[in-house]
Amino acid sequence: MSDHPPHAPESEEGASPARWRRGDPRLLARTRILDLQAVPFIHPRRGVARDFVVVAAPDWVNVLAHTVDDRLVLVNQFRFGIDGFSLEIPGGVIEPGEDPVAAGVRELAEETGFVGERARLLARVHPNPAFMANRCHLVLVENCRLTAAPEWDADEEIVVSAPPVAEVFARARAGEITHSLVLDALFFFEPIWRAGASRSAV
Repeated sequence: MSDHPPHAPESEEGASPARWRRGDPRLLARTRILDLQAVPFIHPRRGVARDFVVVAAPDWVNVLAHTVDDRLVLVNQFRFGIDGFSLEIPGGVIEPGEDPVAAGVRELAEETGFVGERARLLARVHPNPAFMANRCHLVLVENCRLTAAPEWDADEEIVVSAPPVAEVFARARAGEITHSLVLDALFFFEPIWRAGASRSAV
């Protein structure tokens, strides 16, 4: 018996994994927020055919609301998946045919009462490509101000806060913010914020 651990097989320079051929999905379950599908895939070289479970959900939007006094709008709410509270940025489901930036502006106003200027798309990410087909659109809204009371959905109960941006990054690094899509958004926002802070210091 060898004392050396097994090594992964070496691949050729520039080689990539094979692209499986996708078949027609079969609905396993339909819920209010997502469909569960069995999707057949065939490996093009090995001929292996298997059904893989895929979550078909609508696209989402998460919003970085940067205020006029250099704060970020956060929402704290109870989340049923973790059976606990989660500190996040505003966000929600994009309606069919809705522009992601418009959806972000809408969700920001509905959840927090904040509105702003220069809303734009920062990035699109896949929440979990292993078994999810949707995307999350990360939107930045600048010069945000509180202008109205929020308009929550029937099951929403949200505490809104707006700590300084530096504090938000510190809390994320300390593990107080655990929502992966919120951390994605902060990742894309940080260089923009730091560049702005550098210009302001000159």
